[in-house]
Amino acid sequence: MKKYNFSAGPSILPRVTMEKTAEAIMDFNGIGLSIMEISHRSKDFQVVIDEAVALFKELLDIPEGYSILFLGGGASLQFCMVPYNLLEKKAAYLNTGTWANKALKEAKLFGEAVEVASSKEANYSYIPKDYVVPADADYFHITTNNTIFGTELHTDIDSPVPLVADMSSDIFSRPLDVSKYALIYGGAQKNLAPAGVTFVIVKEDVLGKVSRPIPSMLDYRIHIKNGSMFNTPPVVPIFAALQTLRWLKELGGVKAIEKINIDKAARLYDEIDRNRLFKGPAAEEDRSFMNVCFVMEDEYKELEPEFLDFAVKRGMSGIKGHRSVGGFRASIYNAMPVEGVQALIDCMQDFEKQK
Repeated sequence: MKKYNFSAGPSILPRVTMEKTAEAIMDFNGIGLSIMEISHRSKDFQVVIDEAVALFKELLDIPEGYSILFLGGGASLQFCMVPYNLLEKKAAYLNTGTWANKALKEAKLFGEAVEVASSKEANYSYIPKDYVVPADADYFHITTNNTIFGTELHTDIDSPVPLVADMSSDIFSRPLDVSKYALIYGGAQKNLAPAGVTFVIVKEDVLGKVSRPIPSMLDYRIHIKNGSMFNTPPVVPIFAALQTLRWLKELGGVKAIEKINIDKAARLYDEIDRNRLFKGPAAEEDRSFMNVCFVMEDEYKELEPEFLDFAVKRGMSGIKGHRSVGGFRASIYNAMPVEGVQALIDCMQDFEKQK
């Protein structure tokens, strides 16, 4: 039986990424050493990180004046690094879910951090639209895709102040106008690489404007100066990320993957809307293309455990919804093939026929 990995993260990766990384773990570039044991300052690894940076810039069409960093600590560390480096007087946050709320909480440790809008009252089932960003804010922070609640910003918004975005779960899923952002960050374990590396795309001229001293490990300028090698970087996840970036380029880049992602999501949402057993809680216009969340209709609520068991036995792995919301969640990141989505649709239809 074939299994499909719908886990929200760590999540599915392209097969070639896993194969090439496994090869390099045993013997990197034929040098007789593992990628896990070579020096991060060796010429062999410098080539890896240089190509990864170059592909970031190429695939996202990143303009001059931006640096790409590969750091540790996950996106959660960025929740404090962002205000540490950017917050002088005030920061503004759009609260669209659990991770956005956690980012806001960390920012409050460094100064005034205001919530410009929130969809918490509706269990984060939509993206707020009508809000005003304070013109005196040092930056405006958004979370572009909300993995737990299944909502997503599908376009690049305009902001009157520097825009900061957590793109942990939708980076490389669509084209971006990077020039609209001051800083983009994210954990790599959803659309890029195994857990352990965090990417940061930062516009260099927004740095160095806060009056507080910044510890070296938390200062973006230090990491830029040292080419992501101020300390030992997460070597294996960076190598894996490079394989994913190569795969994406060969596929046709972000424009090509966006078409595939839209098609996959449309197929699954169409089935959720058609199937009498299921419904999607997220506002239709804000439905995520990465994390498709759905629950049983109220009259069939008691069937949720039965469907979960049915789906798992059919090879659908990781579709249980987040513990805070329940129901089901199919994460259909870039590496999820259309056949995996169709397998889940077939599973839902077969279960419906039995009821």
